Amino acid sequence: MKVTGTLIKRFDTVEVSDSFKKRDIVVKTDDQYPQEILIQFVQDKTTILDNFEIGDTVDVSINLRGRSWTSPQGEVKYFNTVEGWRITGQGNGQQPAPQEEVEF
Repeated sequence: MKVTGTLIKRFDTVEVSDSFKKRDIVVKTDDQYPQEILIQFVQDKTTILDNFEIGDTVDVSINLRGRSWTSPQGEVKYFNTVEGWRITGQGNGQQPAPQEEVEF
């Protein structure tokens, strides 16, 4: 699956434990009804986000993850995670400098 849009938020890497780290981004889709999608990158994939800036147009390859959790009271709850594993894009988050006209 793929999410395409504009990178609007990039969070810092969080070390959850000695053996697990994660980093989140938010991508705003370019659909008729734009969505702001929270995407999580884990482990060694967290560093690939350093190459992108707010405002960049990106394509993010994702996997949809789901899991259940049973509370101490026995109630089962379900959670979803959108996990990114590749990101490509254009731009550097800034508008290009205007080109000067040169006369010959």
